[in-house]
Amino acid sequence: MAGFLSYFLPKDKVFYTLFEDASNNLQTIAEKLVQVVHESDYNKREEIIQEMRDIEHQNDEITHTIFVELGRNFITPFDREDIHSLASALDDVADFIYAAGKKINFYKIDPLHDEGVQKSAEAILEAVIALKQAVMELRNLKNTQKIIDCIIKINSAENSADVIFDSSIERLFDSDVDAKELIKRRELYMVLETATDKCEDAGNVIESIVVKFA
Repeated sequence: MAGFLSYFLPKDKVFYTLFEDASNNLQTIAEKLVQVVHESDYNKREEIIQEMRDIEHQNDEITHTIFVELGRNFITPFDREDIHSLASALDDVADFIYAAGKKINFYKIDPLHDEGVQKSAEAILEAVIALKQAVMELRNLKNTQKIIDCIIKINSAENSADVIFDSSIERLFDSDVDAKELIKRRELYMVLETATDKCEDAGNVIESIVVKFA
């Protein structure tokens, strides 16, 4: 019977490893976004943005692998729905961080002269670091307080991003920029703010997992 059961058990903690790889990539791509918003040279920014694109593609592949493993594995470390939701949420975070970096150069926005863009990037990195720490703790669900503390940090960073977004929009509409510039900057602010929303979504999935295993 033991031999029979071992056939169905995962050979390794594949989901934990994949989630950890994805969260490591999130920290890297968020750090590169911070580099982008503090870089004055357009061409140097473009090089960093291309690196961000490669990382985003890596996370697409990780997400695909997670979905494939869901189909292969009869037994999973936690609910299949939560695995699917967390994989999708982490993928969304990478998508929006890369989209933010790409829009900076696509719209030819100078991030060095936009405090809101810089602060937003820093809030994203703060949220991503907390999210990564929460993901790393999933291997040991006995220590749920550490995960809850990380989720609180994610929520705090998301709240800060909301405040930054509101103040950025207020300054934008009080400025004398033309309509095209207003539309471009508003769209960038929205993408940056959404990245932290997606971090919060991922945190909510992790919180759901913790509650089920508490």
